Amino acid sequence: MRIMKKASALISRRGISTFQSKFGKNDSLFRVHPSVSQALAENRPVVALESTIITHGMPYPHNLSTAKEVEAIVRAEEATPATVGVIEGKVHVGLSSEELDHLARCKSSLKVSRRDLPYAISKGLSGGTTVSATMIAAHRAGIPVFVTGGIGGVHRDGENSLDISADLTELGSTPIAVVSAGVKSILDIGRTLEFLETQGVCVATYGASKNFPAFFSPQSGFTSPYQVYNPEEAAKLIASILSLGLQSGVLLAVPIPEEHAAAGQLIEQAIQTAVTEASAKGITGRDVTPFILQKVNDLTEGKSLQANIALIRNNAKVGSQIACALSKQTNKRKLRSTPDHHGKKSDSDIVVIGGINVDFIAKGKTKTLLFGQTNPGSVCQSFGGVGRNIADSLSRLGHTPLFISATGNDSHSDAVLNYCKHMNTSGVVRLQDLNTATYCAVITESGELSLGLGDMDVHQQITEHYVSQFENQLSSATLVCLDGNIPVSTIDYVCSVARKHNINIWYEPTDSEKACKPFLSDAWKSLSYSSPNLVELCTMNQTLDIQTPEVLPSSLDEVLSVAVALSRPLLEHLHCLVVTLGANGVLLCGEHDAGSVNLQPRKQKRKRKLCALHYPALTVTTEETMNVSGAGDSLAGALMAGILQGQNTDSCVRMGLLAARLSLASPHPIAPMLTLDSVDPNNVQTQNWPKPSFMWID
Repeated sequence: MRIMKKASALISRRGISTFQSKFGKNDSLFRVHPSVSQALAENRPVVALESTIITHGMPYPHNLSTAKEVEAIVRAEEATPATVGVIEGKVHVGLSSEELDHLARCKSSLKVSRRDLPYAISKGLSGGTTVSATMIAAHRAGIPVFVTGGIGGVHRDGENSLDISADLTELGSTPIAVVSAGVKSILDIGRTLEFLETQGVCVATYGASKNFPAFFSPQSGFTSPYQVYNPEEAAKLIASILSLGLQSGVLLAVPIPEEHAAAGQLIEQAIQTAVTEASAKGITGRDVTPFILQKVNDLTEGKSLQANIALIRNNAKVGSQIACALSKQTNKRKLRSTPDHHGKKSDSDIVVIGGINVDFIAKGKTKTLLFGQTNPGSVCQSFGGVGRNIADSLSRLGHTPLFISATGNDSHSDAVLNYCKHMNTSGVVRLQDLNTATYCAVITESGELSLGLGDMDVHQQITEHYVSQFENQLSSATLVCLDGNIPVSTIDYVCSVARKHNINIWYEPTDSEKACKPFLSDAWKSLSYSSPNLVELCTMNQTLDIQTPEVLPSSLDEVLSVAVALSRPLLEHLHCLVVTLGANGVLLCGEHDAGSVNLQPRKQKRKRKLCALHYPALTVTTEETMNVSGAGDSLAGALMAGILQGQNTDSCVRMGLLAARLSLASPHPIAPMLTLDSVDPNNVQTQNWPKPSFMWID
């Protein structure tokens, strides 16, 4: 696996805002808890939960115990809870126990709706997210199901005051399923349902009746347009809305459990009293709901709080069951639409041969690490390996590469292959009495690699004999990618197949020691592409007995000059070199074509004019950097995807740079949110793409 010396090895650290989602939010403003990120990456069910119930809905300690109990209910239903909150100006999707306790005790927390998010973030404040803000964060993280107590709506006399909750407009513009006990009975429920209809929101009651619930009461005097009877029906409804791409949500109204509905009439009377008192005291806007809930709790001697907790528990259970059903249905659809990867035949147009690892990234919380003692930090497990990363990247970008590798027959292998279900892993052999490759990287707070340890012996079992079983796939592939982890004899064999069938091979050197492997014989003359850094490029030249600088330069002009000079001998046979220059960007060297470098696969070797293009690095801050183990592989994978899709050179490189930036901001080497849309340069409105500099190569 390739760990860069610094996170800046592909991207510089000058703080310009990242591009991310259609909401235009900066990645550094969002923090997705590792348990949530892992569940999403593995296509397991996740349930979003709001936090105003913690900060404004209940008194301490009821708020904290209820929040923890609701999360426990979600886990009991085999889903992952993701409580959303704003802590010190960061939007957290998934909270630790300490963060839950902080919000529960905090007496200065804001009530954060859509309109309040920019202010809370700009001031570095903390707060509980309302339905609308939670929907924004959940959708941003890729969570389709959100559970709450009850949503806001049109306030009584709203036709005059125009006091309408942002929850309703958010439901009309954000594709999230909101599971709630209907609308709070202090609101104008009839006008709320009319407003939801105007917003195009699909409303359905969950259960045996179409009666629309009113929070504490299973009946409001109104009915829902639709009805779903069980989690499977609800999941199908959600899937239909998401598939249609309507960009509007669905409201699933769950009646309070019957055993707690008996207190409904008493609570309704208390609500009327509280509403009258609030009006008399001139209480308006966001202060109305907390006042009324507290007053109702006092008037009912705690019965309303008990009913409130009961309905939230019930919503959490129902919402989790719906999320699980949706996850199962989604995975079944993916399985049906994925080719059969269990046989040895594959119609993949790309073959990737290389390593597959379980990675442990330990990041210190201090600028320097002290050896011989325990240092404060965080440890994250992810799944890597250069070959696996590239195959993963291509799989998320519209291709189905055949991935050939080797693992042990152990729990690590079970975990990594389960994570790679979206990939064609039919070429991965599991071997008894060998360990799956593992790698541990210890990095400093700033991203510098302090120490790396690897158990990679199993990669030597990706032998010529094993790989030869896939010769039919190799000989018909549009592109074959090799990483430097595999044995020299295997590289030589694949290169011989490429010579025979005129196949394009991309060699990813992996590190400076392994960069030499194809160059130990004439095998390198069969390569079409390679993506070395400057040190690996020196190793390639040295292996061919070509003189290289004793000390690598530091100024950009000298770096480019050396990189071009070292690329020139290799271009006698290679079609194109992609030289990664760390904070200095990327240098393409190859055949001149209309003022650019021709990246498209060549059909035959020919005489050509050579040139180079230098693309400056994109930017990322230290705070945004979560993982430094996959940026180079993301760059290479997205470049390959762009080339095979026939994109022009500028678009291919920009796709690669955007994929690398996504990787750095993700706890995973290949970001789970990597899609063709996320690396489409045309979608990045905030990025001013500088023109690459052009050089002729003599």
